[in-house]
Amino acid sequence: MTELILHHYPASPFAHKVRCVLGFKQLAWKSVIVPSVMPKPDVVALTGGYRRTPFLQIGADIYCDTALICDVLEHLQPEPVLYPPHLKGVSRVFAQWADMVLFGAAMAYCLQPRGAQALFAGLPDGAAEAFRNDRRAMGTARTHPADATAAYRSYLRRIANMVEEHDFLFGAEPCVADFAAYHPLWFTRECVPVMADILSATPAVLEWMDRMAAQGQGRAEKFSAQDAVTVAAGALPQPLPAEAFQDEHGIPLGSRVTITAESFGPEPTEGTLIAATRTRYTLARTDPRAGDVYVHFPRVGYVLRRAA
Repeated sequence: MTELILHHYPASPFAHKVRCVLGFKQLAWKSVIVPSVMPKPDVVALTGGYRRTPFLQIGADIYCDTALICDVLEHLQPEPVLYPPHLKGVSRVFAQWADMVLFGAAMAYCLQPRGAQALFAGLPDGAAEAFRNDRRAMGTARTHPADATAAYRSYLRRIANMVEEHDFLFGAEPCVADFAAYHPLWFTRECVPVMADILSATPAVLEWMDRMAAQGQGRAEKFSAQDAVTVAAGALPQPLPAEAFQDEHGIPLGSRVTITAESFGPEPTEGTLIAATRTRYTLARTDPRAGDVYVHFPRVGYVLRRAA
């Protein structure tokens, strides 16, 4: 297996989702720490514009979005399984809900003034303002703190109902749904503990969180961003699997296109469309530093357009 390189930063909830999946699958990986706000020149050299955290690099292949990263890790290391056959549909649907709705409520709750002040305490002057401006530029939706608190409490009660019946959300073993639901709650407890009192009303959730934390985070090795770019420049993208072209847009393969996230993070990635399968898009692009790379996106949550 070519080395796994995760581009992330410690306090990123979505990065923690992937770190925990790496632990669940007991994988070794290289850790590249990226800035939490723009500019991100080493990121853009590899992705071509996509700036969300994290992304996974395997040689000259770049995988964007944690939903796709989980699929890739499942393919590389099938056991233990993230998508049990009898839960394949419901686990994906639940994970998508958790990554969007639960995450949104948790962040709006955690980053109200008391939580934001604690999160940025001790950081250089201007760090909080830079973060707010960066997330505003990403188009992050703003929810009133009172509404977010009420929603978050409600979601925690629902999760508690599930884990009171068994160790994990859907049974005796974790699946992708657990990892998607865990990372916003991890952020609450570990990154803004001043806001973690909301968890105390659901002790079953806290016990489930402890079981999730026990999965570990795999075997990480520090790696520099420049070394990661060098790896890409010295590698060739892997041949694409023989999957049928699924044309939903009237855009043929070989066209110059852009792919943009539907929700937050509006920066487009431009390249040549070389695959559009049932589940993903792949763009080929060339960067002066990273060389020829393939950038992969899931279909769900991303918009494909012809390049101007």
